[in-house]
Amino acid sequence: MSPDLARPLEIPAPAPGRSLLLDDIGVLVTNDPGRGPWTAPLPDAAVVVADGRIAWVGRSVDAPTCDERWSAEGRTVLPGWVDSHAHLVFAGDRSAEFAARMADRPYVAGGIRTTVAATRAATDEALRARAVALVAEMRRQGTTTVEIKSGYGLDVATERRSLAIARELTDETTFLGAHVVPEEYVGRPDDYVDLVVGEMLDACAPHARWVDVFCEVGAFDLDQSRRVLEAGLARGLGARVHGHQLSRTGAVALAVELGAASVDHCTELDAEDVALLAGAAPAVPDGTTQGVAGRGTVATLLPVVELSTRRPMPDARALLDAGATVALATDCNPGSGYSSSMPLAVALAVIQARMTPAEAVWAATAGGAAALRRADVGRVTVGARADLQVLDAPDPVHVAYRPGVPLVTAVLGGTARARLP
Repeated sequence: MSPDLARPLEIPAPAPGRSLLLDDIGVLVTNDPGRGPWTAPLPDAAVVVADGRIAWVGRSVDAPTCDERWSAEGRTVLPGWVDSHAHLVFAGDRSAEFAARMADRPYVAGGIRTTVAATRAATDEALRARAVALVAEMRRQGTTTVEIKSGYGLDVATERRSLAIARELTDETTFLGAHVVPEEYVGRPDDYVDLVVGEMLDACAPHARWVDVFCEVGAFDLDQSRRVLEAGLARGLGARVHGHQLSRTGAVALAVELGAASVDHCTELDAEDVALLAGAAPAVPDGTTQGVAGRGTVATLLPVVELSTRRPMPDARALLDAGATVALATDCNPGSGYSSSMPLAVALAVIQARMTPAEAVWAATAGGAAALRRADVGRVTVGARADLQVLDAPDPVHVAYRPGVPLVTAVLGGTARARLP
C-alpha cells in the first residue's frame, strides 16, 4: 500500500457472504474493556470483517483464512472517529466575524443569526452540497460516524428541510430549533419556545433522533430549556444539551435530571457540576466509569471552539479524575469553530486540556459512541460495525504528537453516508 495522505484509500468492503482479513496491523486500538482498561493496544494484530461487522479480532499469527486480504503493512489501526457534535447544514460565511474576534472582539451567541439568514435563503441543493462536502472532509480525516444538528433555520420550514438533508447523511440527527431566538422573535423568547415545542417539533421530530437546546445567556434560560427538552422527550427523542459554554446556567444539573445523553461544551464548570457528571457516568462491563451505550450523561468537550474563540480550555483532567465519562467532538460550525478535524480535537485535548493520548483517543471514539448511546461504533470488538481508520504512524500517540499532519491513509465502513472521492 503506497500511502497518499492527501487522499486516503477506501478499503473495499467484502461482498455479502464473503470475509475480509485485515492483517499486518502494527498496533490495533480495540477499546475493548475485556482486554484491559482504556485502549490496551494489541500489537501484531488482525481483524476479520464480514457483512459490515467485526467477526474476529486477534494476533495476525492466529488469523483464520478469509476470502479476501488487505495488509496494513505495519500501520496503526483504530476505530473511526465518532464525532458526536457537529453543525453541517448551513449556508453563508462568517470569516469576517472570525477576523474581528481575532482582533479581540469577544464571541457572543448572537452571531448565529448571521448564518440563519443565509440558510433560510439557500436552496436544498446548496445546503446538501455543503453538508456532503463536509462529511467527506471529515471522512478523509478518519471520521466514520457523525451527528448533525439543525439550528440555522429557526423557522418551521427551514428546520424541517435541514433535518431531512442531515438524515440523508447520518442516522444521528438532532433537532436544535432552540439554538438562539431569531430576529423576528427578539423580545418574545417564550413565544418562540411555544413555536419550537409545538409546530416546529411536529414538523421536525420525524427526521430527528435527538432534541437539543442552547442553555446559555443570550440563548435560552433554564426554564425555557426544560420546556424544549421535555417536549422532545415526550415525542420519543433523546435529549442532548449545549451547556456551560460561556457561563454556569444550571444546564448540567438539568441534563442529568432529565437523563440527557450528553451535555456539550462544559467549559464553565464548578465542583458541583463535575460531581454531578461523575455520578451520572454510564458504566462499562468491567465496572469502570468509562461509559458505553445506556443511561447516563457524558461530558462532551469541544476544544476546537475554545481555540477558535480564544477562551480557556475545559478542565478535562478534573472530569476524568472525578470519574466522569468524557467525549471529544469537533462542533464543526461556521461561527465559533469551523473545523471538521477530529485529529485536531484530540491534539488540543492532549496538549492544552491535559488529557493523556490514550484518554483522548478513547474519548474521540468510544466516548463519542457513549455520547450517542451507541454500542456498535467506537470500538473494534466482535459484533461491532467494521468502521476503521488506518494511520501512517507506529502508535496512536502520533495523532497528538504530530498535530496538523494528515496521518489517515485508509478508511473502512462508516455510518456517515458519504464516501471519499
